[in-house]
This record gives sequence, C-alpha cells and structure tokens, in this order.
Amino acid sequence: MAQHSHKSESAKSSLEASSDVELLDAWRGGDASAGERLFTRHYRPVARFFRNKVGAEQVADLIQDTFIASVDARDRIEDGTRFRAYLLGIAYHVFCKHLRENYRRGPAVELDVISIAEIAESPSAIVARVREQRLLLEGLRAIAVNFQVVLELHYWEDLTTNEIALVLGVPSSTVRTRLQRARNALEAAMASIARSRELLESTLTRLDDWAAQCGLLEHRPV
Repeated sequence: MAQHSHKSESAKSSLEASSDVELLDAWRGGDASAGERLFTRHYRPVARFFRNKVGAEQVADLIQDTFIASVDARDRIEDGTRFRAYLLGIAYHVFCKHLRENYRRGPAVELDVISIAEIAESPSAIVARVREQRLLLEGLRAIAVNFQVVLELHYWEDLTTNEIALVLGVPSSTVRTRLQRARNALEAAMASIARSRELLESTLTRLDDWAAQCGLLEHRPV
C-alpha cells in the first residue's frame, strides 16, 4: 500500500512539473489525468473568455468544446510558451462557431460590426455588484464583438499585442488599431448607457482598474 501511494504521488508530481504541451500530448495519447491537469491549469482564462458573451447555462459546454478542440488542433502549436494564447484562440473559434450556429444571422454574423447585445438575449454570466463594473460589462456587450474580445484579452488576460494577434489570427498592427478603436467605442457605448454623468466619469477615470477587477468576478449561478 505504501509503495502504491508513493507511485501515485510520484505520478502526480510528474504531471505538475510537465509543460502544457507535454500534458496535451499525454492527453491525446490517452492519459485522462494529464487532461484533467491541463483543464485545472487553464480553466479560469477560458471561462473568463466566455462568461460575458453567453448565458451562464452555455459556458460549461463551450469550455468543454474548447479543450476537446485543442487536442484535435495540437499540430498547430508552434511555440509551447504561448499555450494560453493558443488555447484562447481555440476558444475564439469555438465562440464564432457557436454564434454562426445559434443566432438568426447564421454564417452572416459580422463580428467587426455586430455586438453581443444585438444577437444574444442571455445576460452576462458574471455577477457584478459595483455600479461601475456593471456599466463596464454592459458597455463591452454593446460594442462590436471583435472590439469586446480584444479589450477583454487586453484587460482580463494581460496579453501582449503579439499574443492577442495570435488569438485572433490577425497582424499585430491590426490589434493595435483595433484596441484604440475599441476603447473609443466602449467609451461611447457607456456614455449612452450610463444613468448619470457622475457614474460615467467615475468609470472612465479608473477604467483600467475597473476592467481588471471585472476579470476577477464570479460566475452567475445557473
């Protein structure tokens, strides 16, 4: 029994020391415990990606779809040190597929133009109790989906311009332009939503802080 316990602890330690790509390879090879470890490591950023874009009842399925798709797309990983960006890129494609399949505009959904508020009736899956946070989350859902995505990756995941480019499959110069346009669009959206000038100014004055804090909020229970 003691020997069996030692082997179990050794295997667990080995998994914890493994790189993300090593875990993915092991999972693809049939090691379920490696898949569980990979899921534990990266659940939070993948969950954050979906939770302000779909209803709480849809988040779990989209997370699962993302991890399963990452196994199928293993051969596209060129730099294992950017695994989180790679995984969030998978999440982005899973989300785009979800939109095409579930909303009335189907394949014609144009993410540079249309917003989540226009195509999804489900509320955000994030619980926000502070008014500035609620305004910011509403503002994000009111701007073009690709603007929302680039801002959330920037504020919530602290990704670099090059990493965001990897997620979205666009040049870094496009990301820089999109970030500036997205900030302008967000400010305009919040100005139209805010119930008072004081609330708008309070949110804009500490926009970076409020945005970062929104990334730490909990899911709404299903």
